Amino acid sequence: MTKPSTAAARSAKAAIKTATDKDAPLREDIRLLGRLLGDVLREQEGETVFAVVETIRQTAVRFRRESDAQAGADLDRMLKKLTGEQTISVVRAFSYFSHLANIAEDQHHIRRRRAHLLTGSAPQPGSIALALERLQAAGVSGDAVRDFLGEALISPVLTAHPTEVQRKSILDAEHAIAALLAERDRQLTPRELATNTELLRAKVATLWQTRMLRYDKLTVADEIENALSYYRITFLHELPGLYQDLEDALASRFPPPGRADATLPPFMQMGSWIGGDRDGNPNVNAGTMRHALERQSTAILDFYLEECHALGAELSISTLLVDISPALQTLADASPDTSPHRKDEPYRRALVGIYARLAATARQLGAGAVLRQEVAPAAPYASAAEFGAALQVLIDSLQSHHSAVLVKPRLAAIRRAAEIFGFHLATLDMRQSSDVHEQTLAELFARAGVNHDYAALDEAGKRRLLLAELAQPRLLYSPYLAYSDETASELEILRAAREIRRRYGARAIRNYIISHTETVSDLLEVMLLQKECGLRQADGDNVELMVIPLFETIPDLRNAAAIMDEWLALPLVRRQVTHQGALQEVMLGYSDSNKDGGFLTSNWELYKAETQLLALFADRGVKLRLFHGRGGTVGRGGGPSYEAILAQPAGTVNGQIRLTEQGEIIASKFSNPEIGRRNLELLAAATLEASLLPHAVAPKQAAQLGKFEAVMEDLSERAYRAYRALVYETPGFTDYFFAATPIAEIAELNLGSRPASRKASRRIEDLRAIPWGFSWGQCRLLLPGWYGFGSAVASWLEDGPGAASARLATLRAMLRQWPFFATLLSNMDMVLSKTDLAVASRYAGLVADKKLRKAVFQRILDEHERTVSCLARITGETERLAGNPLLARSIKNRFAYLDPLNHLQVELIKRHRAVAKEQEKIDARVHRGIHLSINGVAAGLRNTG
Repeated sequence: MTKPSTAAARSAKAAIKTATDKDAPLREDIRLLGRLLGDVLREQEGETVFAVVETIRQTAVRFRRESDAQAGADLDRMLKKLTGEQTISVVRAFSYFSHLANIAEDQHHIRRRRAHLLTGSAPQPGSIALALERLQAAGVSGDAVRDFLGEALISPVLTAHPTEVQRKSILDAEHAIAALLAERDRQLTPRELATNTELLRAKVATLWQTRMLRYDKLTVADEIENALSYYRITFLHELPGLYQDLEDALASRFPPPGRADATLPPFMQMGSWIGGDRDGNPNVNAGTMRHALERQSTAILDFYLEECHALGAELSISTLLVDISPALQTLADASPDTSPHRKDEPYRRALVGIYARLAATARQLGAGAVLRQEVAPAAPYASAAEFGAALQVLIDSLQSHHSAVLVKPRLAAIRRAAEIFGFHLATLDMRQSSDVHEQTLAELFARAGVNHDYAALDEAGKRRLLLAELAQPRLLYSPYLAYSDETASELEILRAAREIRRRYGARAIRNYIISHTETVSDLLEVMLLQKECGLRQADGDNVELMVIPLFETIPDLRNAAAIMDEWLALPLVRRQVTHQGALQEVMLGYSDSNKDGGFLTSNWELYKAETQLLALFADRGVKLRLFHGRGGTVGRGGGPSYEAILAQPAGTVNGQIRLTEQGEIIASKFSNPEIGRRNLELLAAATLEASLLPHAVAPKQAAQLGKFEAVMEDLSERAYRAYRALVYETPGFTDYFFAATPIAEIAELNLGSRPASRKASRRIEDLRAIPWGFSWGQCRLLLPGWYGFGSAVASWLEDGPGAASARLATLRAMLRQWPFFATLLSNMDMVLSKTDLAVASRYAGLVADKKLRKAVFQRILDEHERTVSCLARITGETERLAGNPLLARSIKNRFAYLDPLNHLQVELIKRHRAVAKEQEKIDARVHRGIHLSINGVAAGLRNTG
């Protein structure tokens, strides 16, 4: 046998490696998109700009890989020499590459998931199949699962926040590129492949020629439209599909169902804050609430109209061949369709009638136009339930006349959508700060002559007055008196809520969240305001909207259980809670608690608040529903949702969970339908596992858990002191923060309708938690996601109880045995993998005061070193993300394109601030370049919003 040549051997080895390298298709896609972007760059900007981009990229790679001081100097020199126009082109090139790399990664995740499913491998963690397998192994029956889901509520709540940097036009272009990239995984002919490549080139060119930034500030109406795009892309189709998957999996895992109610109730429903969250946002009012529901209703009714039209084309069943039910015959006879060509096609005639009633409903609820004119006018539906009942008539007739196979493809999904989305699409939450409620009632009390200085009363006095007024049949408000604009606006908002509930159904608005809840009177105030505006049940004793406290800061979290204890002790409140199904929701704020106390303390105080609330509610016989105000970044309570839910204290999920989806994370999770479906499945699976798997703890395990919690209490206190010492007690830290991060430039961006700060000040206390975290992400320090951990662990190991080796063994046991601690370290590991001190040092150079710069940045460097060292000692891993190599490779691959954006951003900020200081004016091109770089860095880091 002839020995193959060295070249041939290398080629064969390469082929084998490619065949077994699961990431090879990802690299191929990234290379393809990068090449197409390069082609577009040459065509649009010329060879010179393309060469500049390549040189900067290669120098940045050298700076990173070799920590080469000369490379850093070369990079500085190149960036300073760039003209204004070249700078914009270079920033855009690297920004768009980050966007394209995200598309390729998403497609690769889909590819790997599909490959896993096709091979018939064991179910993946986070899948419905594995969740049910685990439940069955634990002895949980199918009927128990169905009963549980009958009372459950899982609700992702979309919010608008001032770090959402994506324009809808960019999202649409990227969606088209993703679809073309997915097409290449099919077996394409050479001609089809060439056509696909040309279409991709055209879409990349479109992306390049589409403005990335908004010239005008985003309005609440814009935010509403952006959110609706995710419903059209993902939720309207994928959420009903998830229900079908779960029903099929239940029937397969627990055959036969053995019960008439095998169809699952709408346990997963969507929520929204966009248009109803007015805490610190003067742009949200009664008008935005009405507009939000009108647009939401139009979106869902457009969907129903489209689907019913398509269904009418599909259900061409003739009574000459198949019998139908009397109920369907009645529905067909009531149809305005009198065409002789369809007299034997009752399903089509019935759907013409359904379509006509839907069209009338859409017009009644505010739709400006209906896509297709109905055959004849018809009466609108009184409710979504009436529409669903009509669809059920079709389903029952098909199933009872040998046509059940026709239900599943479309009709079942429409029927399911009607249950999930109604005519309102998503529940709109209301939120306002407690001090606004106090001011409003103070004016009402004073104008009514009841009390002239309500705000000056102590807590006991406020409670007495509020409870007395809630028992009064008369109102404080008089239409014959004049009120301040602020009070008139607050009252109009509540009246709008009442009107919306009457118009779109009770599920349209059902929650009122109170920011900065510090006392029981903060909750009673909202009950009284509801009474004043007619939001009371027919019996006059219970208000319509659930009053939900939001505990945000560290002191608030520590007081949460005591406040709720006093709240639930009030007879009026007990009647209200009974009316709510013996259920009370409590919202916990992750972002503000992190900004207030740091990463470790925030997570621990949230954990403690949950366990204390659970014990209290169990003692009171009330079901607790927790609403987790999780952010996108780990520093704001983000991280993988599946792991986060499983890491909750035992018993706190119990089938009731709401959680916010914010900023860039919405695009990351739901801008692709398959990835969106996967994320929805993760929520459902985690809730099932966290709620139904046994949580019984043996005495030995309970003692061990108690020991772990005592250690966490000690660590938290140490981390809290370290974090507060830096952020709130270091002289000049605020000046350092505003100079060494692009916070000022972020505040100037047209990112959202909400201001970046609650007050016109530079105080850290007044800054919103979201831009706080966003700014640290931009400068690649991500400080809110790790600072304080190193000091806490290092000092505890040195002076804690027992020998240092035994203390370290305890921390390692906590990692192995306690999901809360394991998730905490996993999230911090991810943050540290994206942290880059070399890049951050360039931002520190923006601080003009050298003494301040050295003092603060050195403290940050020292804490980073301690944190990395302590994490390695606990986990035994010196490399970041050792347990998640796919994510590690993903982050590493991005750096070559992300680093230049950071270097460019620093150079542009220098120019911008120098010009603004000397000439008191802004260079528009430099300003635009900074904003483009912010967009690109956000895209590169992905979980920054």
